[in-house]
Amino acid sequence: MSFGPRPTGLPSHFRASTHGSSSTQNSQTTALQVRINEKKLELESLRQLRDLSAGLAGQMQQLEEKLSTLSDGTEAVAAVMGNWGNVLRAVGMASAGLPMPKATEDEMPLPQTLVRIPIQQAEAAQREIDKQEAASKDG
Repeated sequence: MSFGPRPTGLPSHFRASTHGSSSTQNSQTTALQVRINEKKLELESLRQLRDLSAGLAGQMQQLEEKLSTLSDGTEAVAAVMGNWGNVLRAVGMASAGLPMPKATEDEMPLPQTLVRIPIQQAEAAQREIDKQEAASKDG
């Protein structure tokens, strides 16, 4: 009785499963590496988003400050405009009591000056300020 050659390795169904588990581990490792790389990219994108969001928040803070200043300025302008009628009424009343100068043929009559500003004193004060600034720059 003769028998055929005896197999020296594992049976074929064991060899296939062993080979399959090795390739499965490799594919799992590759899949995990791909997922890790995707997560790293996602993390970098989130960091960029965080940085951009911080910049946007800073710009919004500056805008808020500017709008607050604009609002305050608008309130001041509204107060001035509200008082403007009273100012014009006071000027009209003051002008009514002053004599009008006689007009020549080529000039229109101008109302009397209500406020007098001493220009000579203002010019002297400005020259003094300029001297002080020049002395502080030289010193």
